[in-house]
Amino acid sequence: MKREYAYFVYILASKRNGTLYVGVTSDLYGRMSEHRDGLIPGFTQRYGVKTLVYFEEHDDVGEAIRREKRIKRWRRAWKIALIEGGNPGWRDLWLDLTA
Repeated sequence: MKREYAYFVYILASKRNGTLYVGVTSDLYGRMSEHRDGLIPGFTQRYGVKTLVYFEEHDDVGEAIRREKRIKRWRRAWKIALIEGGNPGWRDLWLDLTA
């Protein structure tokens, strides 16, 4: 059976070990375009948080929202460990999505 929807939990950073933002979306490409172009007023725009350093895909929207809320409550060190577990150089993963 073909999956109709995917949901993404993602982490943006202003720079390596900089300000972090955790979000959830069903359109990672579209949401990243909005963040990068500064179209979403608020935290990410104010602090220049635009680098996609981590994301994970979920089949269920409820699961994705629970995961986002869980990660948001984590200590900063745990978020950094999550990022560095899959992206030790804090490379901008947006480049992979647009390649």
